Amino acid sequence: MKETELTVVGNVVNSPQRSRLASGASVTNFRLASTSRRFDRESQTWTDHRTLFLDVECWGDLGGNVSHTLSKGDPVIVVGELFTHRWESEQGPRSRSQLRAEAVGPDLSRGVAEFRRTPRAAAPAGAVEEPPADAYADRSTDYAPEDYDGGPVTLDDETADELGDGRPLVPSLT
Repeated sequence: MKETELTVVGNVVNSPQRSRLASGASVTNFRLASTSRRFDRESQTWTDHRTLFLDVECWGDLGGNVSHTLSKGDPVIVVGELFTHRWESEQGPRSRSQLRAEAVGPDLSRGVAEFRRTPRAAAPAGAVEEPPADAYADRSTDYAPEDYDGGPVTLDDETADELGDGRPLVPSLT
């Protein structure tokens, strides 16, 4: 039976930890915090409400990429299957909700990122591999402002830590 698929937007709470199991499989684990926010019309400010904490597990290549890419505090979007991990302890039966990630990525509404593909199998000895063509060279930028040249955008120092509506890029976790 397929578990419940879930998409969660939040922040990485701890540095992702990669482990190799006796079977040879590898898994990377991190904790994710997702805080709901509401706009308070009276004070004209955004306020934090409840926070959902989930343990996220990333298997195989995804786990390797996560452990090399993400750090504590990074804003992310995680898609995966929600399940309940159950076990017995000295205190009796225990359980916790976990998210088995299928995809993890940076939340680009809160910052910029550079994507780099992971290396493929090595080319045969002596073979010269041509760099790939820019797949986006002919892309349309009709949707962009007239002064956008297609290059990276740098936020000025005064607004670099907040979104356009004044909310912080990384909400507090408390």
